[in-house]
Amino acid sequence: MNAKQRKLKKLAIILLAVIAILAISIPVFAATNGDAATTTATAETAVEAAATTADSTTGLKALASAIAVGIAAAGGAVGMGLSAGKAVEGIARQPEAESKIRTTLMLGLVFIETAIIYALLVVILIIFVL
Repeated sequence: MNAKQRKLKKLAIILLAVIAILAISIPVFAATNGDAATTTATAETAVEAAATTADSTTGLKALASAIAVGIAAAGGAVGMGLSAGKAVEGIARQPEAESKIRTTLMLGLVFIETAIIYALLVVILIIFVL
């Protein structure tokens, strides 16, 4: 595979990602809050509009929460994998420094996991507080 083919493949992947993001965000652009405020026909219409708005925000909260936790978990998994791999390489190169490398690795893994837990707490706040 030459450089031009790799470049086209990367461009195709980026375009597919943009199309997927736009497809997911279509309900956000379609929702209008002004329509519910301007309707003055009956009280039933206002109640139905409020229920629809509440359902819409609930769905958007769920989507935002899923994306946030997914990104945090994926980033944490990549970070943990890279740090564990580098620690194994370091131990293989200098076996006498194994205890120091292992201690530093465990401390780093704890910090990465803490960041993922913070993301989970933010998502819980988004779901239940906002």
